[in-house]
Amino acid sequence: MLSGKREFFTYVLKNGNQTVYIGKANDINTAEQRHKDNGKKFTKIVKTSVNMKEESAFNRETENLEKFRKTHKGKNPKYNKTKNG
Repeated sequence: MLSGKREFFTYVLKNGNQTVYIGKANDINTAEQRHKDNGKKFTKIVKTSVNMKEESAFNRETENLEKFRKTHKGKNPKYNKTKNG
């Protein structure tokens, strides 16, 4: 069930200047630790939106992935495995 509170945001993982993951979360520290625990290699995590409802964050994440693919020959960032992240 999607949350109705404005507690979600979008973010990117960067390795230097390269975007290696685009996602959404409700806690940046938890998201960062989860990615580290999963073995993703990155140098920083950057919040890319204001807080919003979960559905809006999901839609923004999808839009961000579509924009990325348009400028990267249809490919997702390194760690995004599916069309929706």
